[in-house]
Amino acid sequence: MTADAYNAVITWVTDPEPRLPPVDEAAGPLAGMRLLVKDLIDTAGVRTTYGSKIYADHVPTVTAPAAQRLLDAGATLVGKANLHEFAFGVTSQNPWYGTVRNPVHPGLIAGGSSGGNAAALAAGMCDLALGTDTGCSIRLPAACCEVVGLKPRLGSVSTEGVFPLCPSFDTVGPMALTVRDVTAAWSVLTGKPVPEPRLDGLTVGLLRQAPSVGDGVMPEPSDAAEAYVGRLQELGARVVEALVPEPQASMSQLFYHEAAEQHRATFPSRADEYGDNVRTKLELGQGLDTADVEAAYRAVATWRSYVPDVDLFVSPCVGVEIPPDDCDEIELRPGVSAFLRWVNLLGWAGLAIGNLQLVAPHDETVLAAGLAWERG
Repeated sequence: MTADAYNAVITWVTDPEPRLPPVDEAAGPLAGMRLLVKDLIDTAGVRTTYGSKIYADHVPTVTAPAAQRLLDAGATLVGKANLHEFAFGVTSQNPWYGTVRNPVHPGLIAGGSSGGNAAALAAGMCDLALGTDTGCSIRLPAACCEVVGLKPRLGSVSTEGVFPLCPSFDTVGPMALTVRDVTAAWSVLTGKPVPEPRLDGLTVGLLRQAPSVGDGVMPEPSDAAEAYVGRLQELGARVVEALVPEPQASMSQLFYHEAAEQHRATFPSRADEYGDNVRTKLELGQGLDTADVEAAYRAVATWRSYVPDVDLFVSPCVGVEIPPDDCDEIELRPGVSAFLRWVNLLGWAGLAIGNLQLVAPHDETVLAAGLAWERG
């Protein structure tokens, strides 16, 4: 293990050299790219802690299929990224491995839970990262550290070999410095061709108000995405005001229920080996009302039948000020994740380009739009 200035990496596999020069195509489409894998994702023979004390010495024997696909495509594993403990938080404050520091905005959170990935990308320590996103965990760090991250449509990329948080929402996706590199990695992960850039002729819904999680507490609205409208129109999109309908029951019940179920083997029996932050959240999942949980599952199924009347949505990733890195995570998490978490609940795709978020039911739509945005 080698320390870095941003606490971005828990375990280095090799010293991170600058990106290798391109090699011939036979070596794979990702050849020469330094890959950092979130330490929630199994890698054979390399310590994989899940950001926890309990698994501090855990060394898997099999590499998760998603990570293996990137390696088979020529990427070189350089290390395992720091994260919020068990990926259950939005700040990447970690009691065991240290808080991830933001290279772009010193003193502010790097975002979570894939904060180590984003910080390392921003600091030039890797070219490509593999993260997970259950409620915001790829897109929030991408926004905080001004990189690019894709939360794919639920089920697009295998979650096998990834420590689960909430299986109804868990996704695995790529992060990089450009939409082009994220799309190349997505193509490897899914086996699908890279989509052609496209914004011209699309109807884009401008989202100023994020939906709630069904708890009756509406997030603060934001006009931040207004800054993107002019360029979207220049690129041929028609931008209209839009809203996403509200879910019919509280999704928080389902989230805490599933998180508690994933930790039954060690919580509450080993509760003293969890940090205060995650322990508090897991306690919320104990003894939930069965009727409320069942209502949440029905509401998710109903909400996922929603068909939007626009091709994609544009919003900020973060509609509030990015908090300081010594903040109270539990207090701030609803506000900082408000424009992100609904995408997981619907199971849709979300692409973060810095603080710009493009959302649609399918990966190809947001990637095509992102490529068009990047190309200009």
